[in-house]
Amino acid sequence: MSATGGGGHDPARLAVLRGPVEPIDHNARTIAALAANPGCDRRAVLDAAGVDKGRTVRHLGHPPRFGLSPFAMFRNEQFKAIVKEDGGAHLVRLLREVLHLTTEDAAYQTTGEDAGDAREVRHRRTAELLRQAAEAGRAATLLDRPLLTLAIAGHDVYLEPDVIAFQAEGRFHVVAIKAFAVIDGQAETAKVSAAAREAAVYVHAMRALFADLGLDPERVSHDVVLVCPKDFGNVPTATLVDVRHQLLVLDRQLGRLKGVDRILAALPADLTFDLARPAAEVAAALAAVDARYAPECLASCEMAAFCRAEAHGCDSLAALGRAVRDDFGGVGSVAGAIGLAEGGVLPEADQSEVAERLRHIHRIYDEAVV
Repeated sequence: MSATGGGGHDPARLAVLRGPVEPIDHNARTIAALAANPGCDRRAVLDAAGVDKGRTVRHLGHPPRFGLSPFAMFRNEQFKAIVKEDGGAHLVRLLREVLHLTTEDAAYQTTGEDAGDAREVRHRRTAELLRQAAEAGRAATLLDRPLLTLAIAGHDVYLEPDVIAFQAEGRFHVVAIKAFAVIDGQAETAKVSAAAREAAVYVHAMRALFADLGLDPERVSHDVVLVCPKDFGNVPTATLVDVRHQLLVLDRQLGRLKGVDRILAALPADLTFDLARPAAEVAAALAAVDARYAPECLASCEMAAFCRAEAHGCDSLAALGRAVRDDFGGVGSVAGAIGLAEGGVLPEADQSEVAERLRHIHRIYDEAVV
């Protein structure tokens, strides 16, 4: 991961936050997780500084409890191999169906047969193949093992989509291959949402590359081809997933990382998350940065278990979920909500509407109990 000039904030300040270690590499999964909770200052600061969140929470005694198991990772790779075998024969069939391709044959190209090829070489080859394809308007081509880059908080991150496909109309599509099943035409909503957020990262990176090449970024479609096993077998099926919403959220969050100086300005200049320090001191340093915890974080953020314990300890409404927190407006604690409902706490200016609803619900509850 190489430094670039796009971050805008002080590298020395971020190095103090991180401690005497190199910043960690991001990938599409970690970047997609940014979009899962775009209002969290703590996540923005940690990611801008390149802090290893997994190591941090282990140091604090809250190891992360999410991620793919070794079996799931093997299953995913196995299914990808099936989809890509014979020059992407399965994939060409699926693309004909979902993208309405009329050509009988499709070209199959790869950015490097050897997984040990230098990333810079594969990235240059990806850019050249995409430029040639865009200018030639080839009917149906599959580009396997492409390598893209995306600037994250002043660093270039390398990203590898499963496949890129394009057709006669000149529209390019990211293909996401996932091993979760589509049963009777339905897949688990949470898994589809996670796949959409991850695919949006690739679309964003491709559009940035097209802009660098002097091509129209809108030629990269917001419709992603999601390939999954059908029912309980290994036969792949495909559908189009519109990721426009995920792109908007991702764009906002990447903008927040660029503007993280606003958050840093409110923090002590010597604040650090250096893991050489005792766990209690690291926890205190993290507590200085506002978090936006919700139970949904448990599925996407390494810090979630720590933030959950913190939210429970301070009686935070956020621990009950984003829907509850948003419904309660400016009320931050369970005790505060109860006080407003019972009339023992006077509402602040921005709490009057919430307080009125809480008192109304409290009266209904009292009448029902009596």
